Amino acid sequence: MKKIIIATDVWKNINGVVTSIKQLKEGLEKKGFKVKIIHPAEFKNVPLFTDPDIKLAILGRGKMEKIIKEFNPDYIHIATEGPVGFAARLACTKNNWKFTTHYHTQLPEYIEIRTGVSKEAIYHYMRWFHKKSERTMVSSPLFKTLLEKKRFKNVTLIPLGVDTDFFKKNPNAKIPEGMKTPVFTFLGRVTTEKNIEAFLKCKLPGTKMVIGEGTALKSLKKNFKDDVIFTGCKTGQELVDLLSITDVFVFPSKTDTFGLVILEAMACGVPVAAYKVQGPKDLITNGIDGFIGPNLQKNALSCLKLKASDCRKKAEKFSSAKWCDSFIRNLSQV
Repeated sequence: MKKIIIATDVWKNINGVVTSIKQLKEGLEKKGFKVKIIHPAEFKNVPLFTDPDIKLAILGRGKMEKIIKEFNPDYIHIATEGPVGFAARLACTKNNWKFTTHYHTQLPEYIEIRTGVSKEAIYHYMRWFHKKSERTMVSSPLFKTLLEKKRFKNVTLIPLGVDTDFFKKNPNAKIPEGMKTPVFTFLGRVTTEKNIEAFLKCKLPGTKMVIGEGTALKSLKKNFKDDVIFTGCKTGQELVDLLSITDVFVFPSKTDTFGLVILEAMACGVPVAAYKVQGPKDLITNGIDGFIGPNLQKNALSCLKLKASDCRKKAEKFSSAKWCDSFIRNLSQV
């Protein structure tokens, strides 16, 4: 049995990175791998000051090194660049263990938005972090090009995937009493960088729905309390049912590298309205399974005329099984 360690700084959260790692773990186990996830909850940790839901592990390189040696993995994959990932990287470089990494999010841009720290300073750290990796995996062609322009090496394209067996339209899902149609939905972390306010400012018929929780939820509820339904965090079949009653999925973010929720919506037959930026540009075929462009309101209204079957077809091209196979092919033996 092949064994793999995946080191990540997010695990008990609900976000695209965690969803992708959980899908990967499940896929690897189906293929006979023994998977160990190393995450902050295994150590003493403190909340991130800009987002208390994210925990920062407090650990030394020695402890990480001990965990890795005891598990004796065939492969090591570092999914994030925080304290857990940092300790895993140091242990690998000290022992000359080969490892791969994943560049999931535009962390420099997010840090700049939240703290004002220059993104170029963070890019300097990120280049150092990934330069010893055998392969730095990214999810979209545009993001690969961006990192290569930023002088990153060994960047490998591996698009993420969606569980199309789970995410599929439930024809029996019922629209809650009093909810007007059409329904326009956002799903994801409710944070500043997701640009949700741009969606909520759109003049749209029917109902706007926001699924998720986060640091910006309180202010959005205050500013848009009269015409938006905030459901909080939803998972499992309850989430699928909410997507099943959705007419248009609105993705207002301009900073996501991929947008796994786009595929989750499409798998449920829902077209997607977004800006013409990295992430949506790699997933949406304009006028077929969504609309992208500078006018988010126009894009959302235009989506009402698209076919659910075309959206489903697009999602099926990005299955989680295909993603897992590609991930395995690009691992490096320790």
